[in-house]
Amino acid sequence: MKKFSFIALIVFATMTLTSCEVIEGIFKAGVWSGVILVVLVIALIIWIIAKVAGGGKR
Repeated sequence: MKKFSFIALIVFATMTLTSCEVIEGIFKAGVWSGVILVVLVIALIIWIIAKVAGGGKR
């Protein structure tokens, strides 16, 4: 049931939002907020890889 509701939400979002509206929303949020978000995600990925690879052990 939970999987069905997630799929229904995705279908609803794709039918109500056009690509132009999505791009407009991204630009309204601002380029710098996007850059900061990307840097934070990359830093999180590097941190997770370092922990899994044993970089935190002494």
